[in-house]
Amino acid sequence: MVLVILASTAVMGPYGPTFVLPALILAVALAVSERAWHRACVLPAIVAVAWALGWGLAHAPVSPVVASAVMMADYTARFAVTIGVAMHLLASTSPARLNAALRSVRVPRSASVTLIVMIRFLPVVMTESAAVLDAMRLRGLTRLATVLRHPLLVVERFTVPMIAASLRASEDLAAAAVLRGLGSPHRPTSLVPARLGWIDVVWLTMAAVLAVVAVVLPGTLA
Repeated sequence: MVLVILASTAVMGPYGPTFVLPALILAVALAVSERAWHRACVLPAIVAVAWALGWGLAHAPVSPVVASAVMMADYTARFAVTIGVAMHLLASTSPARLNAALRSVRVPRSASVTLIVMIRFLPVVMTESAAVLDAMRLRGLTRLATVLRHPLLVVERFTVPMIAASLRASEDLAAAAVLRGLGSPHRPTSLVPARLGWIDVVWLTMAAVLAVVAVVLPGTLA
């Protein structure tokens, strides 16, 4: 969580382009550590395409369209590396462990519960949306001709089942939260206590070194 906060703050700040490459190295290293090879290959490709597009458009004649495209390419690279670091948190940390960690650092329950519910809810929404799209595809509602002729109908056929599925999922999550004693005034115990381990120190040290190199190296070369 500290890495996600630091990476997003540095990359999305005013000196964001300076920290994109260090954050990319960190995101790729995190992906390799959990053997997420697809993510480790896709992230550099997205950043490389965004940088190449921004570099090419920067040499084009100045116009509002070119400036907007350069800005979009810049922020695409920034968002990609930030999401890459955050995906390691989602892939390597279960909601139960994350909840225990948030309790151990005294995060307010309103904030921790909101984050945990969001993490629980997003995979359900993605699964339900894939099921709805498969059903629409079987009925021929995703063909380009159908979308162009009846766009509102296609949106309605997708939105209504998604709303119903989201309501069912929210009720199930609420029931599961009650069974886990979410509203209890007593502090729950954790089977795996959250502690700062050596691997956490390694990743934090690597992030600090990359940040220092990103700040010091350009000035030294200049």
